[in-house]
Amino acid sequence: MFSSIINTTTGATIAQTALLTGLSLLLGLVIALVYMSKSKYTKSFLMTLVILPMVIMAVMMMVNGNLGTGIAVVGAFSLIRFRSQQATAKEILTIFMDMAVGLATAQGCVTFAVFITAVFCIVYLILSIANFGSEDAGTRLLKVSIPENLDYLEVFDDIFAKYLKTSDMIRVKTTDMGSMFELSYNIQLKDRKQEKQFIDEIRTRNGNLTVVLSRNLFPNEGL
Repeated sequence: MFSSIINTTTGATIAQTALLTGLSLLLGLVIALVYMSKSKYTKSFLMTLVILPMVIMAVMMMVNGNLGTGIAVVGAFSLIRFRSQQATAKEILTIFMDMAVGLATAQGCVTFAVFITAVFCIVYLILSIANFGSEDAGTRLLKVSIPENLDYLEVFDDIFAKYLKTSDMIRVKTTDMGSMFELSYNIQLKDRKQEKQFIDEIRTRNGNLTVVLSRNLFPNEGL
C-alpha cells in the first residue's frame, strides 16, 4: 500500500533525494507548528523539530544496506538521553515522531510519511483540545514551611479537615540547615471563597512562616 519511490537496485536519484529532503523539512515544520500551538516551547526545541527528520533521513540514506543501519538507529534514538534539560513526555513523544518521519522518508515512503504525520497531528490536537487526562481544575499545590519541632504528619490535620476536600502530601524537604521542613501537598478546597481564611489559619499554626498556594501541580509532565 505504501510503496517507495526509490529504486532498490539503483538507489535514490538526485531529484528524489531533493524531494525527500524537502518533504522531511516540510513535515518537521508541520509537527513543530502543531506542537507550538498547544504546548510550551523554546526556539531551539522548535528548530530541532523542523530539522531532525531531515537529519535522520540523511543518516539512514548514508548507511542504507549496511550493518551500520541498526547502529545508526540505536544511536539516533539514544540522543534523547543527552539533552541538557529533562524532557517532558510530550517533548519525547514529538521527537520520536520526528524520527519516524525521517525513517519513512529515508525509505522513500512519501505517502506513509505524510499519512503518519497527519494522523499524529490530528490525534495530538484532539487530545489537547479535549484536555484529555488533565488534573482536576480545582487542584492546587500548597507549600508550607514549619519549624523542625512540629510533627509534620499531623500538624495541619484539623485545618485540612475543615477547609479541604482532599489533601495529599507529595514531598517533605528540609531547609535552613535542617532547622525547618518544607511540606508540599496537592489539595482541593471545599470553597474557593475560603482560600484566605485557610491560608491565615495555616500561618497561625506555622508561626507565620512561608505559605505558597499555586496552580502549578507537582510533579511536572515528565515520564
